[in-house]
Amino acid sequence: MKLMDIVVQNAIIPELKATNRDGVISEMVDALVSSGCVTEDQRVDFTKAIIRRENKGSTGFGHGVAVPHVKHADIKTMHIAIGNSQDGVDFKALDREPVYSVVLLLSPEDQPENHLDAMEAIFSSLSQDTFRRFLRQATSIEDVLTLLGETDSAVR
Repeated sequence: MKLMDIVVQNAIIPELKATNRDGVISEMVDALVSSGCVTEDQRVDFTKAIIRRENKGSTGFGHGVAVPHVKHADIKTMHIAIGNSQDGVDFKALDREPVYSVVLLLSPEDQPENHLDAMEAIFSSLSQDTFRRFLRQATSIEDVLTLLGETDSAVR
């Protein structure tokens, strides 16, 4: 699965305004609402579902990145939002370090295989030091899209 196929261009936030985990999640869901991928009516439900999932166990897996995600019956198409925080956010990451890059994934509940494929694509990219460094340094939507395009073409 190619990340460019599921990343929502208008839901890339090069500089997150929120300074805490729940605020970052809300801001990223808001970006998906603004891009038309999520309806206004779904905003609160999806945000709560992601935070509930996050409270069960942090998706901050270390190295300055987090991948909050949720499978939900009201999600019809998989969507990814990406955000960067200049100052870092406490996501209760496994390494107890701040998170600078967040990849938020919404998946249809009835497509567990696609969810796993998306998670594999995300983690294979985020496990690379160079990818994480360039993602963190991205200051524009175009920077992120270029990085994703290069990664997709190199891996596939």
